[in-house]
Amino acid sequence: MTFVSGGCPTVIVIGGGFTGAVVAATLARDKSMEGWQIAVFEPRESLGCGLAYDTDDPAHRVNVPAGRMSLDPDDADHFVRWMELRGEPRDDRDALAPDGHLYPRRGLFGRYVADAVAPHLGSGRIVHHRQRVISVERRGGDWELRGDAGTTLRADILVIATTHPAPAAPAGIDSVLRGHPRYVADTTVPGALAAIGPDDHVLIIGTGLTAADVIASLRTTGRTGPITAFSRRGLRSRGHADRAQDPYGDFTAAPSQTATDLLVRVRRAVADAEADGFSWHAVFDALRSQGGEIWRSLPVTERRRLIRHLRPFWDVHRFRIAPQIDAIVGAGLQSGDIRILAGRIDRLERNGEEIAATFRRRHGAGIERWNVDAVVVSTGPAHKSVLKSQPWLETLSADGHLQPDAVGLGLACSATSRALDSEGRETETLFIAGPLARGTFGELMGLPQVNDHAIFVAEQVAALARRRGAAKAAPSRDDGSEALRSASIN
Repeated sequence: MTFVSGGCPTVIVIGGGFTGAVVAATLARDKSMEGWQIAVFEPRESLGCGLAYDTDDPAHRVNVPAGRMSLDPDDADHFVRWMELRGEPRDDRDALAPDGHLYPRRGLFGRYVADAVAPHLGSGRIVHHRQRVISVERRGGDWELRGDAGTTLRADILVIATTHPAPAAPAGIDSVLRGHPRYVADTTVPGALAAIGPDDHVLIIGTGLTAADVIASLRTTGRTGPITAFSRRGLRSRGHADRAQDPYGDFTAAPSQTATDLLVRVRRAVADAEADGFSWHAVFDALRSQGGEIWRSLPVTERRRLIRHLRPFWDVHRFRIAPQIDAIVGAGLQSGDIRILAGRIDRLERNGEEIAATFRRRHGAGIERWNVDAVVVSTGPAHKSVLKSQPWLETLSADGHLQPDAVGLGLACSATSRALDSEGRETETLFIAGPLARGTFGELMGLPQVNDHAIFVAEQVAALARRRGAAKAAPSRDDGSEALRSASIN
C-alpha cells in the first residue's frame, strides 16, 4: 500500500469522465485554489472521456450539433474551432448532416475534453490516479480513499462525479440467458457486440438512445440480420428539427405545481407552436433550458409522479439522436428489417444457443413467437441501484453519509450540491456532481447543463476552500485580539 501525502490540503474527485474533468479543470484555473492539491481517481487512460466519449465505434456520434458542445459557456464555437485547428473531423465523410450541422464521432469530443485538461496535468495542478476506488472512509474531518493499485490518499474535500450504474435486464431474462455467447447485458463493455453474426436476428430490450446506438453499430459493421426492439410503450428516440428554431414557451411564469398541470401546459404549447409555424422541438428546447426552475417548483410527490408516468415521453423527445443514426433507423423501419414494438416478453427459453421468445403486444394486440440469435439489453441505467453499483458507495451509505434521492434518480444532495446524510443533513465537505444529482437539480443530462453544473460544483468547492484558508489564517483570540479590534475600527 502506498500512502500519498503532499502535505497540502487536497480535493479528490472520484470519476474522471466529462463531469469530473470539468470540475477538476475549473478548480485548477481558480487562483484561490493555489496551494491545494487536486486529485482525480479515474481508471481510464484519459480524463474527460468517461462512459459517453470513451468509444472508437464509428457509429457513435454526438447527439447535438457540434456548435452546442462547447466547454466554455461563453464561447459556443470553442469545440468547432478546436476541430478546425486540427483538421477534424477527418476520415469521417458522414459527419456533416443534411441540415448543415456537424455531428462528429463521440470519441473526437472525448479528445477535445482531454485536451482541455492536459495542460493542468502537465503542470501538476491536477494529479490523475489511474485507479478504481475500492474504499472510502471518514477519518476525523477527512476522507480516506484507497485505489485498486494500492494508493491511499486523504481528502479535505471529496467530490463524487461517477457515472450512472449499469443497465439491469427485466426480471427473469438475465437468469435465463446468463452465459449465452450472444447475450449482451451491458453495451458499454468494449467489444460487447463482437459475437453477433452478420445474419443474426437480434432482439433489443429497450427502444431509447442506447437502442438506436446499437442499431447503428450493427448496421455500420455489416450486420444485416433482422432487428426487433421492444419496450413497454414502444417509444423510440426522435430526431432533430429540419430547421433552426428558437425555444418556444414560458413555463417558469407561475410554474406548475403538479405533473398534470405541466403536461397540460406542454400540450397547449405544442399546439400553439404548430399554429405559429414551429415544431414540438422548440417547445422541448424551452423546457430543457427552463428545466431546473420547473423541477424546483414541483413538490417531491409531483416529481415522483412525473418520473413514474411522463419520463419515457420526455426522454424520447428531449434526448434526440443524430440525423445520421436517425436515417439508419428510419431506413430499417421503412424496409421492415427493423421493428420497434410495444409490449413485454411473456416467456423466454434457451436450448443451447437457441433462444425462443414469446412476446405479448401492448393492449392485447396479439402474441408473437420468435426464435432469435442474440439478445441485447439497452434499458438505460438502473438508477435505483446506484448505492449498490460500487462497494465504496454502499459503504458510505451504510455509514450514514449518503442516501438515495427522493425520486429514484441518483444521490440526495442539497441546493449547493452537498450530499445529504441519512438524517437529511448537509455534509459540508462531500459534493455530488453530474447526473447523479438529478433528483435535486432536474435537467442534468444534456451536455450544456452537465457542464454548467460541474462548474457550479467547482465554485462551491473553491468557496469552501477559501473559507477554510481564511479560518486558518485568522489570528487566535490570544494573539490577535488587538488586530481584530483594529480591523473592525478601520
